[in-house]
Amino acid sequence: MFTGDEITTDAFLGGRLAIAQPRAGYRAAADPVLLAAAVPARAGQEVLELGCGAGVASLCLGHRVPGLQLFGLELQPAYAALARRNAAANGQAFEVHEGDLAAMPAALKARDFDHVIANPPFFGAGTGTPARDSGRETAQREATPLAAWIGAGLRRLRPGGWLTLIQTAERLPEMLGALGPRAGSITVLPVVPRTGRPAGRIIMLARKGGRAPFRLLSPFVLHEGAEHLRDGDDYSPAARAVLREGGALPGLAP
Repeated sequence: MFTGDEITTDAFLGGRLAIAQPRAGYRAAADPVLLAAAVPARAGQEVLELGCGAGVASLCLGHRVPGLQLFGLELQPAYAALARRNAAANGQAFEVHEGDLAAMPAALKARDFDHVIANPPFFGAGTGTPARDSGRETAQREATPLAAWIGAGLRRLRPGGWLTLIQTAERLPEMLGALGPRAGSITVLPVVPRTGRPAGRIIMLARKGGRAPFRLLSPFVLHEGAEHLRDGDDYSPAARAVLREGGALPGLAP
């Protein structure tokens, strides 16, 4: 477990949430906040986050949509403990289970959910330079294939439930292939750093058993201007509404 000097407390949603994170391990930034902003959840629904880490995505979602029942699955016990700590510190109920999505804990396998969300590792096994911190390496480099994350998510969904993922843009074909015939009503939102730049991330929503046409939305632009010209953030108004004010991503709701 992480001890006092190994942890920092960081503000999310413009200070609306205070999140404890490891100083040297995996540290959440904008991606889980964007993921949370994409989920079309309503009060009273049940949400499972696969690989919840310190709980940023689920707690951002719970802040935006009060009345949800939030559940998490985390492989690394120290991060699961942080997620529970963060939920308590921010006044939210969040039931966090420890385990591997490839061998789903019995308590989660016995139930189904209205939404499953995930921010799976971006880097494939054996690619790039390993992180010096084992927690960061586990969070960022996949040991379980992306298709297995998608399969596990779909199995935990009720018919008509929604799977919401954020991932690197280059892996979109792999994600669509992994869905197969089990899900449809797919919406893809490219996330671009600045106008005219290629998408670095995509957010994908898919509905279990859905049959609506595929939708490719206009890109969501994170920063204003062609380049960074001053100190501080230069978020676009739309990005600021999501990242600083806790709003929903526009255009995604079914």
